Amino acid sequence: MVGGVPAPIHLAKVLDGLAENPALPVGLVRRLVRYRRGFGHVAKRADLTAEVIEEILASGHHWLLHSLALNRQLPHAVRMRLAVHADPGIRAALVVGACDAPRELYEQLVDDVDQRVREYLAERDDVPTDLLALLARDPEPTVRATLARWWTQAPEAVRRVLLTDPVDQVRAAACSTYYARLPHPVPPPDLVPGLLDDPVTRAGVVRHAVLTPQLASQLAADRDYRVRRQVAEHPQLPPAVRNLLVDDPSASVRVGVFGRRDTPEPVRRRLYTDIQQGDRPLTDLFDDELDDDALEQQLEDQLAIAELRHLRLDWVTADPLPYVSSPYICFRRCAAHSRSLPDEAVIRLLNDEDSGVRTTMATCAPHLVDLVTAERIDREFRPDKKTSWRPADVFAFPPQTLRRLATDPDPWMRCLSPRDPDLPAELAERLAADPDSAVRRAVAGHPNLPVHARRTLLADSSERVAHAAAAAATLPVADMDRLLTLAAL
Repeated sequence: MVGGVPAPIHLAKVLDGLAENPALPVGLVRRLVRYRRGFGHVAKRADLTAEVIEEILASGHHWLLHSLALNRQLPHAVRMRLAVHADPGIRAALVVGACDAPRELYEQLVDDVDQRVREYLAERDDVPTDLLALLARDPEPTVRATLARWWTQAPEAVRRVLLTDPVDQVRAAACSTYYARLPHPVPPPDLVPGLLDDPVTRAGVVRHAVLTPQLASQLAADRDYRVRRQVAEHPQLPPAVRNLLVDDPSASVRVGVFGRRDTPEPVRRRLYTDIQQGDRPLTDLFDDELDDDALEQQLEDQLAIAELRHLRLDWVTADPLPYVSSPYICFRRCAAHSRSLPDEAVIRLLNDEDSGVRTTMATCAPHLVDLVTAERIDREFRPDKKTSWRPADVFAFPPQTLRRLATDPDPWMRCLSPRDPDLPAELAERLAADPDSAVRRAVAGHPNLPVHARRTLLADSSERVAHAAAAAATLPVADMDRLLTLAAL
């Protein structure tokens, strides 16, 4: 406690927040540049003056220079100075932070001695094509593989070089079932037979092959389940081979058969039931008695169960009405992606038992979502994976709703209340003392938060809350100065 004001528990996080504060005066920015215990986030600011940039360059501090290299608003002349910096980590960060930089910068870095620099260049889509093409013959296979995975629309001559690379890793990246960007590349037709013969490219090329009955039978017996999965999804798959894959030992392959339009419904139901029966507690995956093959099989089975919820089936979305009441969650989710459903079908999906179906439908037909439904869908939102997005991001709740939510029993809903820009000070102060840290973080930057409450949040036990309070543009300059003084700056 200093002068009646609580001292921050997490001073380093507070200073990180201060570095992001858009209202930090230039004089305080220069003081913060002298901080040496953090990661130099202040150097990422868009409002750095030429004098401050020179101070950062002269500091020689790795993290300040690293953050400066990541700064997307950095003048080109400064980038060129960093492009010849002795520290390869600085040069690599420069590639990551570059945004539509002039050709001169990429010419300097395309043959950099550090592999990471060239790998990061291979991931960019704004590098001139002739310079990217040079990376197709880079001495490091990892660089070539990165290029193959990211440059999906490379000229055919470049794709040919990558598809015929002598290193397995590169060919596998060039002919894969997964790429870092869409659309997926299509290999030249004359290379398809050779890619099918190559074990490392076989799975990736199946979708591009003409699937004769003989080839389908041959590939359906491949040892690699990824090849068989691609066969199971191929539009030219003969029914007889499809029926063989129904009993494939790989749950992933059976998921592929499940999602086919031509799979008979009784077979689809059996597949769904069989795959679901493979669900096991995660603790089973750490059984010391399992050998590597058994462990891999269990992991594959678990992923297949999850995939049943997330399959994207274009043929369902194209003709969604028959699947609005499907017993399969993924079918209903795909139907909910349609923007041509009649109102009664939309209403049905907005009331679906699955959170993913409800949320998808709400985002695809927001004009049919009333406030009561919007609040319900957000309240019941159950994401399949960690995300900062929520359904309420799609809807604008009126002030009266947001103020009511300030006293809601569920902290998830209380977090919405600070979205009211005119939230009364007494409600903002109440939320700043909320027992849930997520609520305190949500209100930390509100303009109507009383000064004493804001100061309390700077000393919050939660790092994220303290960070948010320091990053608020409404933080008084006197408090900014106090924080820098506490850090001996």
